[in-house]
Amino acid sequence: MAKPNKKAPSKAVNIFCAKCGCKLYRYRKGGKGALVKCFKERITEDYTSALGVCPDCESVFGRDTLIRGAPAIKMIGGKVRMK
Repeated sequence: MAKPNKKAPSKAVNIFCAKCGCKLYRYRKGGKGALVKCFKERITEDYTSALGVCPDCESVFGRDTLIRGAPAIKMIGGKVRMK
């Protein structure tokens, strides 16, 4: 399987919890589609204490997985939003 691009995309987005609005990540996103997964190597700033759990409201927004051989966080639909 192909791995994600080594060169990180130039577009950076902020990822927020949909429930409480807490800032979760600063992420280098490629493409223009919805946020389905976050490759861990593309996360530039991490504001969470536990993986996939919001630090304020403690809701679970994603789970740890391997996608195309690279560690990633698979997002649960509707739990996060990005700007």
